[in-house]
Amino acid sequence: MHVPDGFIDAPVSVAAGVVAAGAVAVSLRGARRELDERTAPLAGLVAAFIFAVQMLNFPVAAGTSGHLMGGALAAILVGPYTGVLCVAVVLLMQGIFFADGGLTALGVNVTVMGVVTVLVAYGLFRLLTGVLPRTRRSATVSAFVAALVSVPAAAAAFTLLYWIGGTTDIPIGKVFTAMVGVHTLIGIGEALITALTVGAVLAVRPDLVHGVSGIAAPLKLRIDGELVDAPAATRDPEPAAAARSTRGFWITGLVSAFLLAGVVSFYASANPDGLERVASDQGIDEKAEEHGAADSPLADYGVGDIANARLSGGLAGVIGVSATVVVGTGVFWVVRRRHEGDHGTVSRDSGSGSDSDHGSGSDRDHGHV
Repeated sequence: MHVPDGFIDAPVSVAAGVVAAGAVAVSLRGARRELDERTAPLAGLVAAFIFAVQMLNFPVAAGTSGHLMGGALAAILVGPYTGVLCVAVVLLMQGIFFADGGLTALGVNVTVMGVVTVLVAYGLFRLLTGVLPRTRRSATVSAFVAALVSVPAAAAAFTLLYWIGGTTDIPIGKVFTAMVGVHTLIGIGEALITALTVGAVLAVRPDLVHGVSGIAAPLKLRIDGELVDAPAATRDPEPAAAARSTRGFWITGLVSAFLLAGVVSFYASANPDGLERVASDQGIDEKAEEHGAADSPLADYGVGDIANARLSGGLAGVIGVSATVVVGTGVFWVVRRRHEGDHGTVSRDSGSGSDSDHGSGSDRDHGHV
C-alpha cells in the first residue's frame, strides 16, 4: 500500500507529514526504553527482514496481489516505538532508492503503514495475550489476529485521508468498500507471515520477543514429582557477552533476508497490489505523478545496467537489505547510546535513584512462553 505522489493533495500530505514526524520523534524517545545491547542490532535486522518480505507480493484475487506491511511484526518483536521506526526506515529506503511510495507522500505512508498498523496490532496483541492462556500457541494466535486486523485498519486510514484530501472526485463509499475489502484478503497473508515468524522466534529465543515481556509464564521444572518455577533467566552482564548471545540468531535472520530478497523475490506475483488495483478501478490514479526518484539506478527494484531480470532484481534486493540493515542498525545503536548517556547523567546527578531509569527495555522478563 505504498501511496504514490498525486493521490493526496499537498495540504493533507503536509499534515500527514507532521503527524508522521511527531510519531517518529515520540518513537525515538520511547525506543530508548525498548532497546538494549541485544535488541538494537535485532531491530535493524527486523527492518531488513521487512524490506525483504515486502518484495514478495502474493496473489490474493484475480489480477491483484498483496505484500507484508510489517507494522504488526515489528511491534511484536521489538516493541511499538521501535516498530514505528523500523517501518519508517524501510519506507524511507524504498522511497529514496527504489522509487516505491511517493516522496511527497512519505508522511502519508509512514502514518498509514507504520503508525496505524503498529498501534492497532500491538494494542490488540497485548489485549489478546492478556486474556488468553500464557502459552506460545496463544501468543502466535494473537499475532495472527493482530496482524490480520492491522491491514484493513491501514486501508481505512488511507480512505480517511483520501476523503479529506483526495485529488479525484470519487464517491468515498466505493473507495472504502474496495480498499477494506481487498486489504482484508491481503491481511490474511500478512497474518500468516507474522504468525509464522513470531512463532519461529518464540520457539528458539522467546526472550527476544518484546510483545511477551512481562506476560510470559515462567518455565516449569519437575522436581520430586512437583512442578516448580525455574529460576528466571538473567541478561548477560557484559555488552560483549550480550552481543555474542544473539550473534547466531542475527546471522541466520540476515541470511534469510538475503535469500528472500535476492532469490525468492523473482517468483513474486507481478500483479498490481491492492492499492494499485483499487486506484486503477476507481480512477484514483488519474492525477498520479511520476516519482521523483524514477531515474534512480535501483528504481522498480532492479539494477538499471543489468539486462538479466533475475540477476537485476536479485542484486537490487540484496543491496536494499544491506542498506536497510546498516541504516536501521545505525539508527537503533544511536538511540540506545543516547539512552545510556541520559542514564549516566541521571546516575551522577541522582545517585541510587538511577536504577529506576532503566525501564522495561533493560529489565525485561525473559521467562519462556
